[in-house]
Amino acid sequence: MAQASAIEWTEATWNPVTGCTKISPGCKFCYAERMAHRLQAMGQERYRDGFRLTLQPDVLEIPLRWRKPRTIFVNSMSDLFHKDVPLGFIKQCFEIMRRAAQHTFQVLTKRPDRAAEMATELDWHDNIWLGASVENSDYTWRVHALRGVPARTRFLSVEPLLGPIPRLPLEGIHWVIVGGESGPGARPMREAWVTQIRDHCLRLHVPFFFKQWGGVRKSQTGRLLGGRTWDEMPKIPGGAGVQAQSGPMA
Repeated sequence: MAQASAIEWTEATWNPVTGCTKISPGCKFCYAERMAHRLQAMGQERYRDGFRLTLQPDVLEIPLRWRKPRTIFVNSMSDLFHKDVPLGFIKQCFEIMRRAAQHTFQVLTKRPDRAAEMATELDWHDNIWLGASVENSDYTWRVHALRGVPARTRFLSVEPLLGPIPRLPLEGIHWVIVGGESGPGARPMREAWVTQIRDHCLRLHVPFFFKQWGGVRKSQTGRLLGGRTWDEMPKIPGGAGVQAQSGPMA
């Protein structure tokens, strides 16, 4: 429920909630759903109900045991702001993140509107980042909702990128991740869609991270864009976790 991660833009995952429900096109081939059913088939007790939303309170304090600073993706197997996660439990997660101040917590949601609605109920310490997923131009409203949250660092995960987003709003956004869909049934991503977002980030000096081209076999397509990798990160106070980059990384 908390472990080292192979995800390129983080170092570890922490899952006090598992399971979710689909709400937009980016959810169609959800990797977390595939993983949950695989773990269920293997007899993993935490996934006995497959991908049904489940609170996992016994893992709440795990980040407190990690002394070495690291970046932590919160709920890689769920969404902390799902409508069925009680405010009281979300507050418990935020209290753990506050106490584990040596870490940087990357909370990613497809429900930034709910996060904005309860923002005044939560304690937004500087080590708690909030991101929103935006898969095509129909969901740029999530960026506007994200701006209603007083997180010091707000980011976008444009993954899977399913179409062009010519007017991706970046005011008040501190980081952008872009990636193609991977795994069975993966929908294609065009290079022009990616470079349009990258160039927009460069113009506005927003750190840009290109995660992958994706595809059925993502290891074969790699993550080079224009002959190089793009691993820019927002600055992390104290230099904790993933190395912050002030400019493009070759």
